[in-house]
Amino acid sequence: MHVHILGICGTFMGSLALLARELGHTVSGSDAGVYPPMSTQLEEAGISLFEGYSADNLAPRPDRVVIGNALSRGNPEVEAVLDLGLPYVSGPQWLAEEVLPGRRVIALAGTHGKTTTASMAAWLLESAGLAPGFLIGGVPRNFGVSARLGAPDAPFVVESDEYDTAFFDKRSKFVHYRPEIAVLGNLEFDHADIFDDLAAIERQFHHLVRTVPGKGRLLVADNEPALDRVLAMGAWTPVFRFGSAAESPWRYELEREDASRFQVIHQEGEGAARIDEDAVVDWPLTGAYNARNALAALAAVHACGVDLARGAAALSRFETPRRRQEVRGEVAGIQVLDDFAHHPTAIAATLEGLRAATARGRLLAVIEPRSNTMRLGTLRSRLAECVAAADAAFWYQPAGLDWSLAPLLETSPVPARLEQDLDALIAALVEEARPFDRIVVMSNGGFGGIHEKLIAALEVAHG
Repeated sequence: MHVHILGICGTFMGSLALLARELGHTVSGSDAGVYPPMSTQLEEAGISLFEGYSADNLAPRPDRVVIGNALSRGNPEVEAVLDLGLPYVSGPQWLAEEVLPGRRVIALAGTHGKTTTASMAAWLLESAGLAPGFLIGGVPRNFGVSARLGAPDAPFVVESDEYDTAFFDKRSKFVHYRPEIAVLGNLEFDHADIFDDLAAIERQFHHLVRTVPGKGRLLVADNEPALDRVLAMGAWTPVFRFGSAAESPWRYELEREDASRFQVIHQEGEGAARIDEDAVVDWPLTGAYNARNALAALAAVHACGVDLARGAAALSRFETPRRRQEVRGEVAGIQVLDDFAHHPTAIAATLEGLRAATARGRLLAVIEPRSNTMRLGTLRSRLAECVAAADAAFWYQPAGLDWSLAPLLETSPVPARLEQDLDALIAALVEEARPFDRIVVMSNGGFGGIHEKLIAALEVAHG
């Protein structure tokens, strides 16, 4: 079968392309403005890519078209699919029909941390010899690919997004997956382009809760009021809390302030909390939010039979997904990191974690607000405060952002600078940086290839 994918270079749709290829299908796809790592993955898999959207991309006529949620009516290729009467389906529906039947599905949901937590869960299952399948909205470096089928009788881990499914299906993606184990990691307002308020997102999360069978389990983060409201709408599945609250059956106790080492404590039923001295995570990641992500992953795979101490040990070998605190290079002691954080909460958590782990030098934050929510300006009142853990902030005003970032400089808790030209931004960073500094670049897009350009400029100046 020839499967053609519209929006193929998105993290979700590109992952579907890899699964379709692994199933033996001929796969092609089209997109605009492609950038690594997804474009690289697809090229290495031998998948044909068309730059831009056109009716010509539909020749030879595909047997089925999978349409990404970034595509809408008026797109020339979407219009051609409809005019030609080609069979079409959304990405989540294709996954649910072609890959997930008969599998034990683990769904990882939440406003932040889905990619990292899903990567952890897949790695823990792999380390236990279970050969899981997975689809993750990023590239887990322990695997090198964002998706694979895995063993047919193994669990399947899917990063579960609340964004809408397609122009013809406005439900959240995750309602298609029918998981046996669902992790609800956190919940706050986002995706202002499709949701009016937080209550609308809570309702979608409850739609996910409704699909989890009674024999399954819901793993729900503690100290999350929005998730409490979701459960208050009704739950028909056993609920297990995780986090730092003393009453949660899954919790962690930090042994280092930066969360690079912590004890896992587990209790189910009426017995006393189990403290396994071997269930200690000692790893290169930092930040309490990552400890909580790890706890969620451990709880999910424990339900699949993974030994807790063995899982904790495996996390010492866990590598963050691409673009999650990923070190892209180091020049003259100046480290350049890449991170996907683009929501104020995620930006703050990332910087706080890096701050706790930065013993020498300064932490310089470089931020491009470019998500749909940011373009609407919905959360701009929270942006200035989210960089408090950095020593300095460098803001970039991208094209298409219709409101000015300039007011952020007036209320910034740290020295801040605004640039609208990428070369000028790089020049400012090179001038500012000195040995032992860490420059963390945060964006949910390609950011004009800033990482490679910055490293090259640092080499010229400091090499």
